[in-house]
Amino acid sequence: MQRTLSALAVALLLAAPAYAAQGDLLVRVRAIEVAPDVSTSGTLATLDVDVDDKAVPELDFTYMLTDHIGAELILGTARHNVTAGGASLGKVSHLPPTVTLQYHFAPQATFRPYVGAGLNYTRFYNADLKAGAAELEVDKNSFGGALQLGADIAVNKDWFVNLDVKKLFIKTDVKVKNGPGLGSLKVDPLVWGIGVGTHF
Repeated sequence: MQRTLSALAVALLLAAPAYAAQGDLLVRVRAIEVAPDVSTSGTLATLDVDVDDKAVPELDFTYMLTDHIGAELILGTARHNVTAGGASLGKVSHLPPTVTLQYHFAPQATFRPYVGAGLNYTRFYNADLKAGAAELEVDKNSFGGALQLGADIAVNKDWFVNLDVKKLFIKTDVKVKNGPGLGSLKVDPLVWGIGVGTHF
């Protein structure tokens, strides 16, 4: 019985179609957990500022430039609660479209791991932050790096399961509205994801 199962597993691996061939467009939908790794400077460093985790959907597109190299556009948005010493300062949303260049190690296998690196542009919006009666403002634009590790696992010739983790580097400056600056806030989230994908 064990020999039969082993033979079947080998046959499935050998029969797996190529999902990541040159010219393919891979489309994935993921459920992600955005887990900020917060650090601060200036006055903010004395206030024990933190940003909460958030679970949100994510959509991405990978165009295979070659059988092994792909360019991915990652789209998603999240709204986070910001605290200082455990007390809520309010919420802020961010949209961090990210582009990575990936290397796919085994594009014709059932299990297809990849690594990637690239850039993210983050737009902060709908900031509703207050410290007491003072309204706070954040710099709306951030540019930073992005690192990625993941794998696609074939289910059949059309669909695959995706596992993905990214590290994004996101920073903004915070100030009192019409007042002094309070320092910088680095969010730098680790983004865990699981989803499904197909190819065209």
